[in-house]
Amino acid sequence: MEHFYLHRFGPFVWEFAQGVGIRWYGLCYVLGFLVGYQLCVHLAKRHLTPLKVENVSDFITWAALFGVLLGGRLGYTLLYDFERFCREPLSIVRVWEGGMASHGGILGLVAYTYYYAWKHRVSWTGIGDGLVSAAPPGLFFVRIANFINGELYGRIASVPWAVQFPSELRERPELLEKTPFGNLAPDAVTALLREGGPDSAALEQALRTVLPPRYPSQLIEALLEGVVLFVVLWFMRTRLRVPRGVLTGTFFILYALLRIAGEQFRQPEDFNYGMPRGVFLSFFLIVIGVLFLGFALRRKVYEEALSGSVPRNSKP
Repeated sequence: MEHFYLHRFGPFVWEFAQGVGIRWYGLCYVLGFLVGYQLCVHLAKRHLTPLKVENVSDFITWAALFGVLLGGRLGYTLLYDFERFCREPLSIVRVWEGGMASHGGILGLVAYTYYYAWKHRVSWTGIGDGLVSAAPPGLFFVRIANFINGELYGRIASVPWAVQFPSELRERPELLEKTPFGNLAPDAVTALLREGGPDSAALEQALRTVLPPRYPSQLIEALLEGVVLFVVLWFMRTRLRVPRGVLTGTFFILYALLRIAGEQFRQPEDFNYGMPRGVFLSFFLIVIGVLFLGFALRRKVYEEALSGSVPRNSKP
């Protein structure tokens, strides 16, 4: 299995001390927020969102804190890690250990944008349309971080671009026991791989004999949720005249469908009614998207058009 890529990335961009440093996970979140900010500024300048340019930075900052981070963490804790939360309530604040749910982050943004629109008396669906148009790059960067961390890996595959993930040893330590390195802790394996040298080469050869090749599902999901979703929504926002709320509804539906497609490559972690939990939760997003579309097509309120020919309308 030497023709498969053996994953050897670590969680740190730069590690100052043992367990302390700049993590890829945090850096990718920051990149997502920065790109989202620039895209929202672009939309504000073209009057394609109710936000004013001078308000974008505050909106993005609080949306990141209360929408993405708080919503994503709560979603992960309640949906995927509730038993640990019951044993260790403080685990909910250990964001540096990873553990964010995209479904929770999306619903957190819905709640925050509703509050922001109510407080500032602007269109909730108008803000939502602008936000979902700028959000997919953030999804892209987070999936890249998932790949770098070796988490959420895919199903066993034999395609030439499959990847062997040493992080699988955390769930299956018996695999390492089949090698001469059975005394190593799973986290020490990736550290030794990155160091290089004779021991590293021997460890690599041993791991290649026991680790199954898997789809790099994180990269597949990055392409679907980050690139495909962005291209569709950005084209709709900047080139088509659609009522307020249509883009938000399209985001929910298309994200859910792309997530379901991506789940076909991903190793399931939890199940609901015989379906991977990511697939099960996506059906609820489809229902929410249909409701947004129905509301939007009934009201037919528009943002200011690219050409300026579409009348302004400040109604929600």
